Amino acid sequence: MSENNISVKNLCKSFDGFTLNNISLQVPKGRIVGFIGENGAGKSTTINLLLNELKRDSGTIEILGTDTLNSSVKKEIGVVFDECNFHDFFTAQNVAKIFSGVYPTWDNSLFTLYMKKLNIPFSKPISSFSKGMKMKLSIICAMAHRPKLLILDEATTGLDPVVRDEILEMFLDFIQDEEHSIFFSSHIISDIEKIADYVILIHQGKIVFEEEKDTLIYQYGIIRCEKKQFADIQPEDYIISRKTNVSMECLVRDKEAARRKYKNVVVDSASLEEIMLFYIKGGSTK
Repeated sequence: MSENNISVKNLCKSFDGFTLNNISLQVPKGRIVGFIGENGAGKSTTINLLLNELKRDSGTIEILGTDTLNSSVKKEIGVVFDECNFHDFFTAQNVAKIFSGVYPTWDNSLFTLYMKKLNIPFSKPISSFSKGMKMKLSIICAMAHRPKLLILDEATTGLDPVVRDEILEMFLDFIQDEEHSIFFSSHIISDIEKIADYVILIHQGKIVFEEEKDTLIYQYGIIRCEKKQFADIQPEDYIISRKTNVSMECLVRDKEAARRKYKNVVVDSASLEEIMLFYIKGGSTK
């Protein structure tokens, strides 16, 4: 039995002016995988391919051990996009009734619990909801049919920090049984930093890295030095370098090793956002 709830190998999809180029990734059971990258990098294309909303050119996609061309797997997936697609004249109760007819595993008591937890009205028309309330309802519906896998595309967009925190806690609870997984695409890097176990960076249709979040946060670092000091930095000791107006900066995989070897330069910790920007904005990769 597969240890991954998502397994993608050598996936390709070409459009006019854009190519998703031979990407491979995994989402292990019991884990949250953050999927980051700039606008147009290929995040939404990848998600639409996972859901079989787009036809792949080549490559394989397995979700829950089954090829996504098998439509039955969709009932095991909870999906949230960055826009709520419920009709404005529906109420949350209407939506729950529809979902209960679609998903055999729909849990109305769980739906009610989440609705109360996130303070969403049951009987008001969705047209009266704010964007944040609509997003909360979408997330509740995705989770209330007890899927094995959540696929989230900017699901926390438009939510205030307090509500985002509540929902992130719900996501963490979701994976506690070590069988469920979440594939979480977001521009809100702090959300990824808070809950992800692994982080995948996509840039211009290619996977740049697939790494444990703790490795990125606790081991990666940034050398900051004068331009004349940069000549002493060995190319094998950094991933990417870039010039600023007054100095040089180098992204390194092991900040402690860099501190031991280069005692006359500053070696700072690197945030996930800084690591992403190093790769996206570019520089010299030696």
